[in-house]
Amino acid sequence: MQMSDTRQIAAPPAEVYAALLNPDVLKACVPGATEVTGNPEDGFEASVTQKVGPVKATFKGQVTLSEMAENQSLVITGEGKGGAAGFAKGGAQVRMAPVDGGTELSYDVEAKVGGKLAQLGSRIIDGFAKKMADQFFANLQETLEGPSQPEEAPEADDAPKKGWLGRLTGKE
Repeated sequence: MQMSDTRQIAAPPAEVYAALLNPDVLKACVPGATEVTGNPEDGFEASVTQKVGPVKATFKGQVTLSEMAENQSLVITGEGKGGAAGFAKGGAQVRMAPVDGGTELSYDVEAKVGGKLAQLGSRIIDGFAKKMADQFFANLQETLEGPSQPEEAPEADDAPKKGWLGRLTGKE
């Protein structure tokens, strides 16, 4: 399964790049992640619980970052085993380019599954993989920009919005 997409994020490329290297941000962005530990140099270990069709499993695996060009691009590669459910592996080439108002983030994702998951059929797997990738990058965008609010909704207070770093550390 392969897919590509582009998103506009209202944050500079350096902030987007730093977020992709932060285990706390990754945990917040990966749908179903219960734990993400590690660092960009050695890689991350992750636990993710997901339901794909009738199969629910907890995947434990490794995520590595490579081909890192600071504030421009990186490759994320992951592999997880879900016991009897099978395995999932894949990767994403992520590129960041400065644009007016922030960063254009584009990505190409490839995913493969095996075991019981592979028996579900390519339509279910492809739909699930697309949903997971879309959700990850939507979560990343929300983490960096803050939750989106309807245009007409008045600000509850005049306090400035905290960025992702401030929300994670409680400071800003």
